[in-house]
Amino acid sequence: MPGFLLRRLGQAVVTILGVVTLIFFVQRLTGDPTYLLVPETATQADIAALRHQLGFDRPLPVQYLDFLGELARFDLGQSVVQRVPVTTIIASRLPYTLMLAAGALLVACGIGVPIGILLAIFRNSPAAKAAAGFVLAAQSMPTFWSGILMILVFSVLLGWLPPSSTGDLSNLVMPSFALGLLSMATFARITRSALLDELSKDYVRTARSRGVRSGRLLIRHLARNASIPVITVAALEISNLLAGAVIVETVFAWPGLGQVTVQAILARDFMIVQGVVLLGAFVTVLLNLMSDLLYSLVDPRIVLEGAR
Repeated sequence: MPGFLLRRLGQAVVTILGVVTLIFFVQRLTGDPTYLLVPETATQADIAALRHQLGFDRPLPVQYLDFLGELARFDLGQSVVQRVPVTTIIASRLPYTLMLAAGALLVACGIGVPIGILLAIFRNSPAAKAAAGFVLAAQSMPTFWSGILMILVFSVLLGWLPPSSTGDLSNLVMPSFALGLLSMATFARITRSALLDELSKDYVRTARSRGVRSGRLLIRHLARNASIPVITVAALEISNLLAGAVIVETVFAWPGLGQVTVQAILARDFMIVQGVVLLGAFVTVLLNLMSDLLYSLVDPRIVLEGAR
């Protein structure tokens, strides 16, 4: 296990460094943010002075090395627009994004996994056919479109839920469903495929020939054996939920990291975008590592590479 963790830690460092390098240089290709910060009446001398103050007049390799040095000290820099440390901005917005992602994950797993079980165990029933249509519809609708439809139906026409912004739990319902529906369809499909694969194996036929009931067979054997692909998808889908929050937060005016990232991109606030992308890369690497460790706990037959 220590060898496996050290190897994965090295891979994580290389991955995050690659992401940071890519986002650093790609952002600089979008243009100089100095022109967006000065008034229209500013002279070339004013623009040059502000560019020098922000450090954008230095060569790109020098800026990159300085950024890596600050990153090694866990300093994400300062927003060029708000003049506030990036860590402060992320810390103030992150709880809202985590709340939204948790609600979407609850929708995705709480609805997707039971539907996947229904599609596999009772695949010829009318309920399973109706659930399959629901999964197909959820998978076909873009996140922004489902969010707009929810606002139109449940806020404008019916008046059941608030249309946007934060407040109590009622404000979280529609954003969570809009963000979680696509992942729900993924969970349903993967759960169905994993269970159908297990149902075709010999130990299931043997258990049924001995009179083992379907409920006990599902809980004692099928659920654990079919959970490996679900764990893999869960690690990927949580990352997708954090990335998809950008669209949902914009539609519902949710004050999370997605909304502030969109604003930072439009204002060419490089430091905020770099901090958010770095956080997303770290979360993705961590989730994939946790899923690898869960494999050996769920199925003892799996031996992690380097853990022999």
